[in-house]
Amino acid sequence: YQRRVRGPLGEPMTVKRRNHGRTKGRHRGHVNSIRCTNCGRFAPKDKAIKRFIVRNMVESAAVRDLQEASAIKTVTDPASPEGGYVLPKFYVKMQYCVSCAIHSRIVRVRSREDRRIRTPPQRGRRRM
Repeated sequence: YQRRVRGPLGEPMTVKRRNHGRTKGRHRGHVNSIRCTNCGRFAPKDKAIKRFIVRNMVESAAVRDLQEASAIKTVTDPASPEGGYVLPKFYVKMQYCVSCAIHSRIVRVRSREDRRIRTPPQRGRRRM
C-alpha cells in the first residue's frame, strides 16, 4: 500500500522524492527532533543530514613539538607493532538541517534524473 498524494481537485500531484526527503519507515508515525549543529533549527532526526567527524586533538603543527618534548615515544600509526603513546582523536557527530547542509556544501542539489540514483557516492581515497 502506497499513499497517493492528491491535489485540491483530486488529481495526482507530482512528488519530488520517493521517500519525501525522510528515512522514516512505513509504520512509524513520529520521530524525535534534533537541533541543527549550525543554526539550531529543529529538524526530524530521520531528515537531518548526519556526518561523523574524526580529527586529531592536537593540530599537525604542534605534533612535532610534542614529540620532541615528550619522554615517551609517540606513534603516528596505532596499528604499528612498536609500542608508544598514540595521540587521542576527537570524535564529533554533526547533525545539519537541509538548508545548512546545502549552504555549507555538505550535500549538493542534484538534477531530476540524478535524484533517482539511490546508491551513495564513492568515498574519496585516503592519501598516503
